[in-house]
Amino acid sequence: MSGDLLFFAVCFVALAVILLVRLISGPTMADRALASDCIEIVTDLALILFALWSGRGIYLDIALVTAVLGFIGTTIIGRYLGGEL
Repeated sequence: MSGDLLFFAVCFVALAVILLVRLISGPTMADRALASDCIEIVTDLALILFALWSGRGIYLDIALVTAVLGFIGTTIIGRYLGGEL
């Protein structure tokens, strides 16, 4: 089980680096917002895997809170880019 978690952790790090490059070099603001949202999702997945690995449920609560805050942030950015704010 811990070998699988290590493999997925390495995959998440590689994905986060790719998304960070997109966040920095995105040609439009929408690309940057999408990369930011994807980084937040990858972080939530990493927190869930860490909760499974450590056996502590508190990390699931943290992942839930960051997911809700990420959704709210993405909604606000979308409304701003759409001209509604």
